[in-house]
Amino acid sequence: MNGKQHKPQCVNVNAHLHTPYSFSAFDKLTDALDRAVNENVKVVGINDFYSMDGYKEWNDGCAERKLFPLFNIEFISLQQDDQAAGVRVNDPNNPGRTYLSGKGLAYPVELAEPYASQLAAVRAESNAQVRTMCDKLNEVLAAHDAGFSLDFAEIERTLTKGSIRERHLAKALRLAAYAHLNDDKKAIAAFFEKIFGGKALKSDVDNHAAVENEIRGNLLKAGGAAFVPEDPKAFLPMDTVRKIILAAGGIPTYPFLADDAKGGFTDFEQDVAKTAEILKERGIYSVEFITTRNSVEVLEKYAGYLHDNGFVVTFGSEHNTPAMEPVELFARGGAPLTDRLKEIGYYGACVVAAHQDIVRSGMQGYVDSRGKADIDKRDEYIKHGDSIIKAAIL
Repeated sequence: MNGKQHKPQCVNVNAHLHTPYSFSAFDKLTDALDRAVNENVKVVGINDFYSMDGYKEWNDGCAERKLFPLFNIEFISLQQDDQAAGVRVNDPNNPGRTYLSGKGLAYPVELAEPYASQLAAVRAESNAQVRTMCDKLNEVLAAHDAGFSLDFAEIERTLTKGSIRERHLAKALRLAAYAHLNDDKKAIAAFFEKIFGGKALKSDVDNHAAVENEIRGNLLKAGGAAFVPEDPKAFLPMDTVRKIILAAGGIPTYPFLADDAKGGFTDFEQDVAKTAEILKERGIYSVEFITTRNSVEVLEKYAGYLHDNGFVVTFGSEHNTPAMEPVELFARGGAPLTDRLKEIGYYGACVVAAHQDIVRSGMQGYVDSRGKADIDKRDEYIKHGDSIIKAAIL
């Protein structure tokens, strides 16, 4: 196994955190960093949708707190062959739709054309879809004589850092309804039952995250009165996304869903050995897991297999819902990660750290311009990454 020759002292890592530059449980980017310090997490990766706008604040905030920053990004792409075959990849509801992260981008990022325009266009398309959704939400409010409406520009100005997502609409509606009804719990519950078409609010009014999830589920998702299907223009082909990530100096990374709460897997992920082969064929040599989704047993099996077969493996928590969870990583149900998993996650973070350091200096990193990984030198990257991480945090 690559990595056995150099056995660094592991530190806690969270390599996938969303911030207010997309949607986040954190009100401020620095809240994520302060929580990392308090929970003894030393390596932290910003991982916003379609955005690198938070990188400077992340970099400076990490330096002030003796944290090591990883610079990442996330896309939703389309793998057309999988879509045509009806294969669910890492979106359990939409065949072919494929989330893809870029890890270890070269900060500061200078994205050349045509990649910069492609990124800007897909982000604009995503924002436009949410604007249309806001218009439909206002139609719902007017139809039920709510007495107030939502101002898209104001939501964008006060709740976002430029990227606006449906979760922002859910939060804006909750805030507006609570303010309009003077925080009267009975009135709030009655209001949501009315605009949910007679479906009672299940959550306690004081549980803001749960209420926002119900708003999203009842009004903004498929079947909801304010749902707007995404335009195909909002999804770049997977290989185009891969090329954007490479052009930005990053490592294309596949986020595994792995097992759901019932022990189920998507079509694409059922057989980890087969999945690994297809990923390599598609030029992807790095994977990640959002550990709170998965059982320890599946994490050990999947992450262990992938690490042993040359992949870079990283772990994160996302924090891209309203619910606040620990920054320190746990498996499903709060189960602690094993020493083996912590080691795999730290090794992966070391490779990403080394890659972004080497690319920043103008040289070829762990993957070349075509995305081919230098798997035979993975241990050297682990050693280099460990040294620069330790220099930053000690």
